[in-house]
This record gives sequence, structure tokens and C-alpha cells, in this order.
Amino acid sequence: MVARGALVLGAGAAASVVAGLVFRSKQSSPVQTLLEGNYRLLSKRDHQTVRTLVRCGQAHVFRHWPAPGIRDQQKRNLLQRAEAFAADSTSAAELEAARLEVLSPPVCQKRQHQLPGPSGTDDVREDPYYWLRDDDRKDEDVMAHLRAETDYCYNVLEDTEQLQEQLYREMRGRIQEADQSAPVRHGPFYYYSRTVEGKQYRVHCRRKLPPKAAAPSENDEMDSSQQEEVLLDENAEAARFDFYMVGGFEPSPDHKLLAYAEDTSGNEKYTLHVKDIHDDKEMLKEPIKDTAGNVAWANDNKTLFYVTKDKLDRPFKVWRHHVGANADGDQLVYHETDDQFYVHLGKSRDEKILTIHVGSAVTSETRFLSADNPIGEWKVLLPRENGVEYDIKHRGGHFFIEIRDTDRPNSEVLVAPVSNPTQTKVLIPHRTDVKIETMASSRDYLVVFQRIKGLQEATIAELPPDLGMPHSLDKLEQIRFPEAAYSLGPGEQGDHESPVLRLSYTSLTTPSSVIDVNMKTGKRAVKKVQPVLGGFDKDNYSTDRLWATAPDGTKVPMSIVYKKGVARRDGTDPLLLDGYGAYEICNDPYMSANRLSLIDRGFVFALAHVRGGGEMGRSWYEDGKYLNKKNTFTDFIACAEYLVKEKWTSPAHLCIEGRSAGGLTMGAVLNMRPDLFNAAIMGVPFVDVLTTMMDESIPLTNIEWEEWGNPTKPEYYDYMKSYSPVDNIERAEYPNIMVTAGLHDPRVGYWEPAKFVAKLREHKSDKRMLLFKCDLGAGHFSQSGRFDRLKDTAIEFAFLLKCQGMVDSG
Repeated sequence: MVARGALVLGAGAAASVVAGLVFRSKQSSPVQTLLEGNYRLLSKRDHQTVRTLVRCGQAHVFRHWPAPGIRDQQKRNLLQRAEAFAADSTSAAELEAARLEVLSPPVCQKRQHQLPGPSGTDDVREDPYYWLRDDDRKDEDVMAHLRAETDYCYNVLEDTEQLQEQLYREMRGRIQEADQSAPVRHGPFYYYSRTVEGKQYRVHCRRKLPPKAAAPSENDEMDSSQQEEVLLDENAEAARFDFYMVGGFEPSPDHKLLAYAEDTSGNEKYTLHVKDIHDDKEMLKEPIKDTAGNVAWANDNKTLFYVTKDKLDRPFKVWRHHVGANADGDQLVYHETDDQFYVHLGKSRDEKILTIHVGSAVTSETRFLSADNPIGEWKVLLPRENGVEYDIKHRGGHFFIEIRDTDRPNSEVLVAPVSNPTQTKVLIPHRTDVKIETMASSRDYLVVFQRIKGLQEATIAELPPDLGMPHSLDKLEQIRFPEAAYSLGPGEQGDHESPVLRLSYTSLTTPSSVIDVNMKTGKRAVKKVQPVLGGFDKDNYSTDRLWATAPDGTKVPMSIVYKKGVARRDGTDPLLLDGYGAYEICNDPYMSANRLSLIDRGFVFALAHVRGGGEMGRSWYEDGKYLNKKNTFTDFIACAEYLVKEKWTSPAHLCIEGRSAGGLTMGAVLNMRPDLFNAAIMGVPFVDVLTTMMDESIPLTNIEWEEWGNPTKPEYYDYMKSYSPVDNIERAEYPNIMVTAGLHDPRVGYWEPAKFVAKLREHKSDKRMLLFKCDLGAGHFSQSGRFDRLKDTAIEFAFLLKCQGMVDSG
């Protein structure tokens, strides 16, 4: 006998009908449509429960049910919870837990595939999900699986749709949609870009300097009465594509032509265009496809150099093009044959020198050519030497050279004559406690950006008059800022003769700012502070610098921000800890207006400056790579444990995030300490380390050997295998996890996160959320439109809030 409120399932639809659950209408009702084939399995009482919840705005509870016969017991439990919820005798959280039990996650097909270890070993790894890799992105089974995973992600988060919309409105509401960058004075023009109300992309513009304009100073202001010239409206170009991103953007020296490159798929292959600015006419007979997006003009205003990629997306050839001629006749001027080196074009600030910079992860070399002689011979500045990296700035008859090698890991600054660049002289010697990061040079000044104990500063040195080569640096002036943690670097500089240094500055509480410093007088002027609408007041937030202790005794810095009067410091605060830790990239603090949507709801946000990054000097990087890579992961865990110990949060409230190589960090720490975290976001994560590093047909593999090691050597193979996230998934309870990917990502193949999720679904023993969202129209950097990116962020924030039981927080 069937109870009145019961749901008879498991024997199929026919058996259910026999049991008396009768399909009563031939014409579909809204509830029928909602439940699809499951409608006929419900009793009248169940129908009434469904209608009641639908009227209460809970229709999502009954969407996306699997077919009759699948998860039938879970459906029965959900209907019971729904009835109790309608009677106010169970909570929304309990109802949602029952809903998630009904939803059926994709089950990835397994196909036998073996991956042998390095030559001379008998190691073999089983990889039943290897088939998910499709270099053409067309395999029907692969695409169906990616769509199924993405649909499941949206279905699980359907209860957060209102929250997502609220988050999107909040974040968009903080944007001053019609805005303008700080203009850069270049020749007879001010160049700038602006955004338009309601539009997704930038408009690149310029205005002439007024007649009898004064010499450059920190008080320069663009004359808005001068007519605006629109150089490129990205909105108009992007209207034809789902994805749009501009690469190189270079006006010719006479300011009459514009060279720019566009990526219309997210695969970072750029199509090069040249147009006449005056009449908006395309100057190339055919746009040049599959470039690296990097261009440089010779001073004849007719010769353009550009870079193309090989089949593995490595920039490797430099070509010389004469504007107006067929690209088929372009001359190859440089071919980098070592597949561990990438090619980049540049032009000096004084516009006298063109450069071809080639670099691997640890070695570089630069060739140079007079910009007045585009058909001349490119000369090597300093010959390539393994383990030696250098960068240059040109001034007069000499080069400033920032150089790093084994004996000078934190770099030093040299000067050398153009006529014989190997005759170097030390201007700033190597220091063990100061890391030199980059330089900016002008006619009268050299600026060195450096880092002391992780904090950045700039040092200004006055140079000899008449472009004379300095033999020492005098009259040094330091530029520092008082905040506990911040980011400081060179902004876009203007003319070489200008005494103005443009700085880019931000902190966890200070919006991105452009500051001009008159190096002659020392006076400063804030040219722009990125507007943050919606009543933002930086004084309502507090930022600090904390130090955790790693297992080997190393002190690891963190930067942290929270809202005053909201954070309780009793272990109950939700906290989002961000990490990266690779390539010597510094994970420096910056202000994110979007992040306020979490912080204002009570989240604390922290950055872990773990080894593998460059925050504390070159040794900090080297202690987190190769056979020291696990220091990155143990540093991150130490930071998390410190935050728990000091009651900034607790494991039940600790969320983590990392992207790309930071996604590797997340995958590793989740395998090592799944008990320490409540939730994790892994953005385009590099999680199949060993398989990728063993496969030279995958873009980036060869150059990456100098970051991770070459696994054809057993020592590196064994070490990578011991931490590679895909290879270390265990039968264990994992936190809630959201993983993202871009189908056209050339840096981290979409199949890496897809395989990670498939294997984790197979092995994990918990019922927590595991979601995978693959964007089929983007690459490594998500959506290209500024508002579309907000929607992606809203989904991720909604996921975190859901994990913390804060879906209704407003």
C-alpha cells in the first residue's frame, strides 16, 4: 500500500502508474513542464507541494531532475523536505542539500590509456581520461562532456541566480562606466583611452597639444577644447566577434599611421592591421594573421617589424614589412631556432634603437638596430650565456643594462657604450638585501625600481648633461609610500626629454592610481585615481602585513585586508586566501572594487606571498622551483594554518583561490590538506604537470622545463609525480571546489582541469560540491568584455557565499 505523500520510484514510470500515480492531463501544465518525465511519478499531494514552492519562488528545486529510475530515493527525500519547507518545519539549507542530492553530476567515460615514464624506467601511469584532449576542439564526445559539466555547474548554482544578479549589479555599480585614462604626452599629441556608458570595450583616442604648449611637467593637463581623434573603437570591431582583445597598439613615428593587432578567439594569435589615421583606411593589402601581436616601427614610417609564432604558439620569427607591399614579400630578419626561447620586439623610449629580445625562463639575449636604418644589420648586445638574463635602456651613445646571473641573483645595473656594449661598468652593484626589478630612463634621469624586504620603492638618479655616459650615480632620491603593503611600478612614460616620471600605485585599500613625479623639483601630482562608486571610503577598511612560519623556519609574508567593525577575529570570519608562487611573479597587493562584494559581507581577504614568486628576492623564487617546488605548497599551508591559529578564520570558513600556476598550488594543497579548507576556486589550473611536461607537442612545454624541470630525467620525473595534482588525488573528503577553463586557452589546455575534475569525481568520498565551468568562447583570460567578466566573477563569488551559507546575505 502506498502512503498518500509517498513517491513510488525505482521500478520505472510504468510501475509507478500501476501503483496509482496517474498522469492526469494531456495538456502540459507549468509543473509538468518543470518536472518533465518525472511529473507522472508524483501523487496529488506532491503536485500541491511543487505548486506551493513554485509560488514561493523555489521552482529551481524541481529543475534538472534526472529521468525516472535515476536517483529515485533522492527525489523522494527532496519531496519530503519540500513539504516540510512549505510547512516551515525545515530550513532552506536542508532543502538545498536535498536538492543537490537529486542532481546527477556528469560521469566521464573512461578509456584505457597508458603513459610510460622516462627512458630507462619501468614506470607506467594509467590515464583513462587522456581522451579528453582534443587539439582541434571539435570532438563531439569531448564537447558534449564539457557542455554537460558546465550545465551541471549552472544547475547546482541555480539557487544563487538572484545572488549572482545582485553581485553583478553591485560590481557594475562601482564602475564609472564613462571614464578616461590619464593622457600620455607623446610628440604633438596626448594619447588616451576612454570607456563609454554601457559599452564593453575601450575607445583609443588622442588630442593635439595646444599651440605654444609649455614644456612637460607634473601639472600638464590635456586641452579638451582640441578636437578628439578616435584611433580605434574596440566596440565597433568587437561587435563581429564573441571574443575581442587588442595586442600591439603603435602609432607610427610621424603619428600618421596606426599598427594594431587583434585576437578574436582567445587563442592569443593576433591579426595585424595598419591603418591611415586620417581617413581610417586599411593600409595592408591583406591583414597579417597568426602574429604574436608585437610590433615596432622604424623611423621611416614605412617599415614595420612584427613577430610570428610556430605551430606550438612560440613567438620565433621577426619579419620586416614595407607598408603597401604584399606580405608574401616580407623579409625574415631573425629566426630563433632554440625552442626554449621566445622572441619579443621593442623600441627604445628615445625612438633611436629597435630591439629583438629573446628569452627563456633563465637566459636572455638582445639584438639592436638603429631605427633610422631598418635594413641594417642587427647586432648582439651581450652574447647569450646560460643562466644570464639582462634588460636594456638606451640613452645617447650608451646602454643601461640590468643584469642577473648566479653571482648577482638580485641584479645590478651596468652602463656600456653602444659602440662596444661588452665594455661594461657597474653603476649599481649587486646587494643581497635589495632586488632590482626594472628601470626607466629619460634624457636626464635614470629610475631604478627595487624591492627591500618585499616592499617596493623607486630610486631616481640624475644623469650627466648633454647625454653624457655616467660613471657613477649621484643625487639619489628614494620614492616610498607609507602603507603597510602596496604595489608600485612605472606607468606609461611620455617623451624621452620629459622630466616627469609616471608611477602606477595601488594597495589593498587604495584604488589604482597614476602619479606624476617631477624628477627635477620632486613635486608630485595625482593624475588619476580609479573611481570606485557606491560610497566606497578607504578609511572603512584596514590592511596589514602578517608573517607565517614555514616548516623549514622560513618567514612567509602575507598581505591582508578587512572591513573595520565587520571582521570579528574570533575564528568565525570567512576568509579568502589567494596564492600563486611561480615564475618569479610577485603576487602584490592591489585594490579590487569587485572584491568589496565579499569584504562588505564579512569576508577577510589575504594574499600569501609564497616561495616561487619574487617578492623577497631571487632566492625566494629559486627556493620554490625545480626540486624545491613543494616549498610553495607548504608555505601556503603554513599561511592558512597561521590564519586559523590567530583566529582570523577557521577551516570551516577558510576559502582559497589560485589561477594558472596558482591553480597548481591550489590542487597540490587540496591533496595535501583537504581538511584545512572549506572551499577552493581553481582558475584555468595547471594541474596535469607531469603529463604536460613529458609532452613536447604541447605549447610551452620546452620553455617550462626551466621552471619545473625536465621529467625525462628520473629525478625530476619522480619529484613532479609526487606533487602533480592529477597524479595525487586520493580517496578522501575534499572541500567544495569550483574549477574553470577556457576552451581556446593556449597556456593551460582545457583538458587539464577537465581530467582533474573527472578523476576527483571518481575518487572523492564526500558529497560537497565539485563544479567545472568551461568557457567555450574564451582562452586563458576569461571573457574579453568588461561586463561579461563581471558575470564570471559573480558566479565565483556566489559559489563562495553558498559554501559559507551566505546566499541570502545582502
